[in-house]
Amino acid sequence: MTKIYGIKNCDTIKKALKWLTEQQLDFTYIDYRQDGLTAELLAEFSAACGWQNLLNTRGTTYRQLPQEDKENLDETKALALMLAQPAMIKRPLLWHKEQYHLGFKPEQYQQIFDL
Repeated sequence: MTKIYGIKNCDTIKKALKWLTEQQLDFTYIDYRQDGLTAELLAEFSAACGWQNLLNTRGTTYRQLPQEDKENLDETKALALMLAQPAMIKRPLLWHKEQYHLGFKPEQYQQIFDL
């Protein structure tokens, strides 16, 4: 089963969902804000992708954090921040064939789905 995780107002999520739909691929969309996010699932994401890759430091949510939240960042602190504010998780996060894939580019998805 293919799953795609993100937040609905993200432009990259919209592009990825459109691409998947246009390719007539079966998938389940999980919205962190609507469907929720558990610490266990976030830890699984981190184990698969690395917390540094998962944390979107270029996004508005991260940039607006107080400086003390950004200092001495380690996995525990980063996961707590992402759990509290899922907009800090890079998007989309795709689960397909027992693997996680971060980001969206049509070429990347073509390779993932063997198209």
